[in-house]
Amino acid sequence: MPTSRSRLGRRAEVRAAEELGRLGYRILESNYRWRFGEIDFVCEECGAIVFVEVRCKRTNEYGTPAESITCTKREKLLNTALHYLDEHGICDHDCRFDVVEVVEQDGRLAVSNVIRNAFSY
Repeated sequence: MPTSRSRLGRRAEVRAAEELGRLGYRILESNYRWRFGEIDFVCEECGAIVFVEVRCKRTNEYGTPAESITCTKREKLLNTALHYLDEHGICDHDCRFDVVEVVEQDGRLAVSNVIRNAFSY
């Protein structure tokens, strides 16, 4: 049975996908997984492959959603992205990591920020 946290995360991903579509991103894959990690969305935007991490928080009391991405999480995202590129034989595209910040406002989820090139590899 899904927990409250996992339900919130799923709702945040749905809201993030809507926003990414509105911004012109084409979602190639969602919840790409392999044994060492997971990427919320793999997208194409202006010819670049974009690996998107969705972060959701109920409050910014302890920092923004993007600030919750640890060095360990970044490393997992990078390794998972490299695996995706290798698995799909993609070596000639620009790539980047974006973060979609989702916050809860009055019981509803809203995208507060889409951070392009949120971190480098």
